Amino acid sequence: MSGRATRATTAVDRLKVRSGNAKYSMSRTGSGHFFLTEGPGQPPLCAPLELDDFVAFVNGISPAAPKRVSKFDVAFEKQLVKKAP
Repeated sequence: MSGRATRATTAVDRLKVRSGNAKYSMSRTGSGHFFLTEGPGQPPLCAPLELDDFVAFVNGISPAAPKRVSKFDVAFEKQLVKKAP
């Protein structure tokens, strides 16, 4: 599998986890474009897109989980603010 397909597949896997819908499926056209469906035999959710556009589309469907912030991260950020001139 090419690096392009791996990047697109990873984006779809993240979408499956964020949305809770394990049926999302990615397909690749003969011209190297990608499109997304909600399951086998379902109509495409987008027109065939270039890799960057496809990843942006998939990432926009379901919001990313908020980043975990530890108390150490908060303390470090406070130190950075104090040192600023």
